[in-house]
Amino acid sequence: MVATDVDGTLIDDDEQVSPRTKAAVDALIADGVPFVLATGRPPRWIDRVIDGLGYAPLCVCANGAVIYDSANDRILSTQTLGVDTLSWLAELSESLLPGCGLATERVGSSAHDAATPQFVSSPEYEHAWLNPDDTAVSRAEVIAAPAIKMLIRLAGAQSADMRAILEPHLSGRADLTYSTDNGLIELSAPGVTKATGLATVAQRLGVQHSALIAFGDMPNDVPMLKLAGHGVAMANAHHEAKSAADEIAAATNHHDGVARVLERWWL
Repeated sequence: MVATDVDGTLIDDDEQVSPRTKAAVDALIADGVPFVLATGRPPRWIDRVIDGLGYAPLCVCANGAVIYDSANDRILSTQTLGVDTLSWLAELSESLLPGCGLATERVGSSAHDAATPQFVSSPEYEHAWLNPDDTAVSRAEVIAAPAIKMLIRLAGAQSADMRAILEPHLSGRADLTYSTDNGLIELSAPGVTKATGLATVAQRLGVQHSALIAFGDMPNDVPMLKLAGHGVAMANAHHEAKSAADEIAAATNHHDGVARVLERWWL
């Protein structure tokens, strides 16, 4: 099985699947090898990647909190932070990271289930990237329902510094990671990572972890790079991802780093 992160890994800096990458993925799929996306993205941000691939894979979304069947637009499983935990995390974050904004990511039964807003943020939350489907609400509403992920944003800060401040105080009540250095950290239910999500998918497909090849570039990819029989960090990867990997790709995401590795086996 081949599993890959999306941003900074599979897609280029223009957020496109290159023709070379698509050809390499096509070849492994034609050979009967399961291909899985493992991303921090929520399911609703998968469509464009699917369009570029021309293939709808199983997806590990929200850093392992969601298993998503993109071919049938169906959420297969979720792991959430409860309201009590969200409230505790909000108070802890605000006390240790003054001025931070809060947001939570939710999910319904499909990627675009509009029964309730899927991304809600407090008035203090400043986006680290364009998010057109944000719903600004009161702080109380941000933590009023279970969430697949809580996001803490502190503009001008470094994500690694935020992690160093907050993580020692979590008391095992949440897992913390980050996928950008731009002052944003992400909290999931305890023990939930891309590795646990991939382990669920591997069991579903009858694949041994030793037969898993995984690609990534950021700290949120470290658990799955360690889980895989062969973990590959991109040339542009964060130093933590490179340290966890068995191989560092010869090229960046913008220069077909994933494809160059896959071509050794399937082209």
